[in-house]
Amino acid sequence: MLIVTTDQIVGKEIVEVKGLVRGSTVRSKNIGKDIGAALKGVVGGELTGYNEMLTEARQIAIGRMVEDAKSKGANAIVGMRLMSSAVMSGAAEMVAYGTAVVIHD
Repeated sequence: MLIVTTDQIVGKEIVEVKGLVRGSTVRSKNIGKDIGAALKGVVGGELTGYNEMLTEARQIAIGRMVEDAKSKGANAIVGMRLMSSAVMSGAAEMVAYGTAVVIHD
């Protein structure tokens, strides 16, 4: 599955638009990670536990978006975007969305 953030794919022809596709997930870290992050917030530094959580969330959301596109018969996604929001302390929602299309060379 070809995924691009642009509205067109250079060298490819979009022959059919299948529509909006999306994937999302809500992730959180365990209480131990939250305590460690709170301490980091006091002394400073990268919050690696949350960085790992968001990386995993992006991968899951994109994977779910791809499955949505495949179920519609698409072989590419254009205009892909990622959006995140805090759901509660220590938990975040990640959403991937774009337009599913069929392309030919």
